[in-house]
Amino acid sequence: MASEEESTQAAKAALQAGDFARGLTLAESALTHAPDDGEALYLAAVACRYLDRPVDARRFLQRLHVAVPEYGRAWQEAGHLARAEGLSREALSAFARATRYNPALIASWRALETLHAERGETGEAGGARAQADRIEALPRELVAVMHHLYEGRLLRAEEICRHHLRAHPKDVEGMRLLAEIGKRFGVLDDAEFLLESAVAFDPDNLQLRLDYIEILRRRQKFERALEEAEALHEREPGNPLFQSHLAIESMQTGDYDRAFALFDAVLEKLPRDPATLTSRGHALKTTGAQDDAIASYRAAIAARPDHGDAWYALANLKTYRFSKEEIAALREHAARADLAFADRVHLSFALGKALEDRADYADSFAAYREGNDLKRAQTRYSADAMTAELARQREACGPELFARHAGQGHDAPDPIFIVGLPRAGSTLLEQILASHSRIDGTLELPNILALAHRLRGRKAGAPRYPQVLHELTGKQLRQFGQQYIADTRIHRQDAPFFIDKMPNNFRHIGLIHLILPNAKIIDARRAPMDCCFSGFKQLFAEGQEFTYGLTEIGRYYRDYVGLMAHWDEVLPGKVLRVQHEDVLDDLEGETRRMLEFIGVSFEDQCLAFHETERAVRTASSEQVRRPLNRSGQNAWKDYEPWLGDLRAALGPLAP
Repeated sequence: MASEEESTQAAKAALQAGDFARGLTLAESALTHAPDDGEALYLAAVACRYLDRPVDARRFLQRLHVAVPEYGRAWQEAGHLARAEGLSREALSAFARATRYNPALIASWRALETLHAERGETGEAGGARAQADRIEALPRELVAVMHHLYEGRLLRAEEICRHHLRAHPKDVEGMRLLAEIGKRFGVLDDAEFLLESAVAFDPDNLQLRLDYIEILRRRQKFERALEEAEALHEREPGNPLFQSHLAIESMQTGDYDRAFALFDAVLEKLPRDPATLTSRGHALKTTGAQDDAIASYRAAIAARPDHGDAWYALANLKTYRFSKEEIAALREHAARADLAFADRVHLSFALGKALEDRADYADSFAAYREGNDLKRAQTRYSADAMTAELARQREACGPELFARHAGQGHDAPDPIFIVGLPRAGSTLLEQILASHSRIDGTLELPNILALAHRLRGRKAGAPRYPQVLHELTGKQLRQFGQQYIADTRIHRQDAPFFIDKMPNNFRHIGLIHLILPNAKIIDARRAPMDCCFSGFKQLFAEGQEFTYGLTEIGRYYRDYVGLMAHWDEVLPGKVLRVQHEDVLDDLEGETRRMLEFIGVSFEDQCLAFHETERAVRTASSEQVRRPLNRSGQNAWKDYEPWLGDLRAALGPLAP
């Protein structure tokens, strides 16, 4: 009996040979074993169209849209089907969606060219023609890379792209595609290098410049990203795309007045652009203008009712409460089969929060679980791999390492690292400390993580970090510390101390101590069930993949506690542990304790942290602008019937 994969391959061969009846039979055979197999559903739909069975073709396509909502070829096939039935408006929408999900679909671009021309839309027709011509002019290998990339086969895309670049090392489109693959794998430093090199080869290539700006922003190189955005804006000051990019980069560097002016300029030309309205809402939220942020998010939703980013932005305010009408709309949009993946994820988390506020905990948990399941399927996170990674830290970073390098590194006392898990109260601690006249609040800075990645390398297939710490010289450690201070200068004001609130830095306390022995480290810790479930409910902009499963986040919390115990043992007194519940019980006492640890005098303004005006970019931005409250304490208890996996993963740490 043929396997599912053999049936699918045979079906594809039959269709290529024009034997559509046999192709359909083979595709249906594959579907008996795997009803949601995307390729088999696609082949069945194509076969039915050629067999003049449009009803069956639509049935297969509907299943395919549910199984793989962002499969470009599925929407291209829907466009062919609609066009064959004379449904030009439906065909136009389907082909447009196909090219959004897979820009390499030449047939969709050509169809869009014809359909727009038939409607007298010459500009749109010309744009579609230009895209089709551009793709047809590319080497066949790169077109194949694009198909693999946009259909999720990243390893195959990388293999073909690297092979092509070995023969054509200065092909900027190949470099751009390999950078995109690197970005999706999270290898951002390699992606930056590729794009920087490609821009040098072809400085007038606008797509390269835009991709380069994005990767610089992702690496939090905001000053360089701003320079690149300025250069594009100077070339064409009235271009809404360039205005939008410059607005975002201005926001990232703290120039909110300019960002708002640029957002307003874009909205004068495109008053109902949902992306701009949402970005403007994010900027307003960050600066504390909550009512204006809500209005901007609502305008984005009015412009595109299924715009998941704006719906989740409202939920992520934490203090916002959805109306019954809004919850009904959320449910309606979330139930749509043709919803884009990102919108479905955002809407799931937004619906979870909306129903939580209504005390509908069963449906709320179901919505949170769906969003997490979607995100977990998308990530490559492995709890076993993380456990092994943290075990390597304990093995490599023993007392002998620190004794050997005592007195080395850069002696700057400036940094205050706040580490721990997300949703553990670190933003509250940062806001309290940043209210002090001698302490600057900054961001979750990526510099330590980037250094660890750079040191990782590979030796005989295994990562060299953290074992490589034993090979570093005192000069190297000092240079790394000096580089950290220099690279973070852009995020600071004039205070002698500053906060780096990247929570994942707890994995690298050994590295931090070696390069910055006088840095202060504060461990923000929260009760395990509250901390883990709060993370499970949160949709993070990027990273934190361990939060998208109850078992995964429970194991991560246990591993974190174990590693922090190791740092306490080998670096006694290096880390100050601040329990979130203790801050709630005794704000002044814990504040004085932190300030004494840092070495600055007490200031009353630290207790009035909610009055401090500063940009706050984390999920807790609205919460830390209110006086201290216990609204999140023991919130997990309302969901206790569904948290068995979390309890099991936490083991003895669970209450």
